[in-house]
Amino acid sequence: MKKNLFKFTSLILSLLFINSILSAKPVTIVGEPQEKPVSISAISHSDFDALLKKYVDENGDVNYTDWKKDDKETLKNYLESYSRADPSKKSSKNHQLAFWINAYNALTIHGILDKYPTSTIRNHTAKVFGYNIWKDLKVTVGDAAYSLDQIEHEILRKMDEPRIHFAIVCASHSCPKLLNGAFDAHKLEEQLDQNAVDFFANPENFTLAGNKVKLSSILDWFGEDFGDNRLEVLKAVVPYLPEDDADTITDAEGGLKVSYLPYSWKLNDLKTAKKRRK
Repeated sequence: MKKNLFKFTSLILSLLFINSILSAKPVTIVGEPQEKPVSISAISHSDFDALLKKYVDENGDVNYTDWKKDDKETLKNYLESYSRADPSKKSSKNHQLAFWINAYNALTIHGILDKYPTSTIRNHTAKVFGYNIWKDLKVTVGDAAYSLDQIEHEILRKMDEPRIHFAIVCASHSCPKLLNGAFDAHKLEEQLDQNAVDFFANPENFTLAGNKVKLSSILDWFGEDFGDNRLEVLKAVVPYLPEDDADTITDAEGGLKVSYLPYSWKLNDLKTAKKRRK
């Protein structure tokens, strides 16, 4: 009896210890609920646009060194403006998409700047204990706080727009190219199309040789957002492929072997970009 009681007591203490660790897990929330919230369409992205133009080059690499030194607070102030938005108020789909894509990208950059210098976002994605940037870094929108995971999986992926996968950027080499300007509801179609074209023009994301197609792992992880099988996925991305490759895939009638390219989580840091491109 005493032995069983000891085991039970040890189990309870262990569970209490684990719970105390989990409850103490660091969570960072940017912004707080505001009075008199406005529609998503009323939130300006001009400050974020200016920051991206200043610190992101044409290849999507980021000057994190100078951004952290000179404009970290400017980015935080932009994210705090999201607190004024009420997602339940009427706004167009394009305004919603631009709003949440910009939120994801800005929050990711904010999280990296907090930890910079760092070599990869994966240094900050603890699976069990400790800080996970995708789950524990949040931005306030209206009266709720949203993590990167929530923005991606619970909001953007449910908006029936698979091109978001070529627009949201996880600060890594194999992510889509970070646009050096904010997404804008009024030119969103053009921006999403161009980012998709740029994505597949990169041989690290797409290659075709004979009947062998190699795709970014993004198309493996999120293939269901493009179609029910590999052929449907290929058909969905054909409009964004180089013309000759698009024709080959269209004419192949499914006789293609598809595999997925390795994914690099190294930071999209301008400081190391020249060395990487050699």
